[in-house]
Amino acid sequence: MLIEVKNDTMNNKKTNTNWYVITGGPSTGKTTVINMLQERGYKTTIEHARHYIDTMRDEGETVEEIRNNKIKFQLGVLDMQIEQEASIQPGDTIFLDRAIPDALAYYRFLKLEVDDMLTKAIQNAHYKKIFILDRLPLINDYARLENEKDQIKIHRLIIEVYEDLGFPIVFVPVLPPDERVEFILNNI
Repeated sequence: MLIEVKNDTMNNKKTNTNWYVITGGPSTGKTTVINMLQERGYKTTIEHARHYIDTMRDEGETVEEIRNNKIKFQLGVLDMQIEQEASIQPGDTIFLDRAIPDALAYYRFLKLEVDDMLTKAIQNAHYKKIFILDRLPLINDYARLENEKDQIKIHRLIIEVYEDLGFPIVFVPVLPPDERVEFILNNI
């Protein structure tokens, strides 16, 4: 299901913040780029999927239990993302490690029904520019369990979602991390 947003409404909203989204499929180097931007003094956010997994593990759940309850996992991550974005001042220049529309890509990937919470959150989303990092070789860890086929599909869905929503997108090529950061900063 595509969330319908009137283009004239979206065009008025998408540039009224100084928020830049760093996104892409699993294992594209988002967190590395975010950490480097933070080291340079920029405000950044965390990726909520990993934070949610870590929080639930601290409460005694295994990664498998967390990931198997797909809707609870997606709602938990989305709730954290909504809360975080609501706390950011529109005038703050900030780089987000993923943003609310990423949830729609994951809903589509997991074939979950889009609920009112996600629809409303996306309709209220405001970003200045979306930086989509090109894919790197997939490296799994305790929280990332996707295979390469899933990585490719999720990456394509993220691109599709941001294109459908009409946000300005910049594709960030595979470069050494410092050069990726420079590429982003030269394109804000």
